[in-house]
Amino acid sequence: MTPPANPRSANPESANPESANPQSAGSQSAGSQSAAPEFPNPKALVRRGYDIVSHAYRADDAEDDTYTPWIAALLERLPGGADVLDLGCGCGVPVARDLSGAGHAVVGVDVSEVQVRRARGLVPRARFRRADAVDADFPSASFDAVVCLYMLIHLPLAEQPVLLSRIAGWLRPGGTLLVVAGDGAWTGIEEDWLGGGAPMWWSHPGKETYREWITAAGLSVEGEEFVPEGDGGHALFWARKPGEIDEGLG
Repeated sequence: MTPPANPRSANPESANPESANPQSAGSQSAGSQSAAPEFPNPKALVRRGYDIVSHAYRADDAEDDTYTPWIAALLERLPGGADVLDLGCGCGVPVARDLSGAGHAVVGVDVSEVQVRRARGLVPRARFRRADAVDADFPSASFDAVVCLYMLIHLPLAEQPVLLSRIAGWLRPGGTLLVVAGDGAWTGIEEDWLGGGAPMWWSHPGKETYREWITAAGLSVEGEEFVPEGDGGHALFWARKPGEIDEGLG
């Protein structure tokens, strides 16, 4: 799921500080993740939340300057007519819209029925399916790139490295992963997210752990940056699947 235009996304650390994980980014080991706050059926909460706040989260014609350089950099790495998977595609704006507009074949996956319905109308050149990303099934080496912006952080911690491993399998040799996830370690909930009358839930172990998970999945981290937002921010990673098919990837 991509963050909203204004405000771009909630800052859960400041919105719900009593639930914050006091560990620093990356200090939370796999064995300690069970100590994170637990919420009943968080994935259903996330799905319902995006169904409710879809339009408040992103308008049909929204533009987001934060995404512009990421999309431009990805376009430089893609071969002509590339196959791209957009996990957590939201309403398809701007990632699926811009990539399909550049002549690439985009498949979008999102857990929200409302978001997917909007995406199908807003980006008719792309294909979209409503699914839990962890349950999505694609043949090996199906995609030249996978985009996963602000989506991993809506999955339980135990499922996030599993999905990263599956993404690695879906990528072709030389393929690119662009992912934005949590910079620090935190699990929590915000009530009445974006004023839409629905709660939202996040969980992330921190950038060091994400770096370890991406590497363990068999991908090489080639770039990393901090994406500031409010009082905090997110971690962006560029990663690549080793292989010989490198044309167009810079």
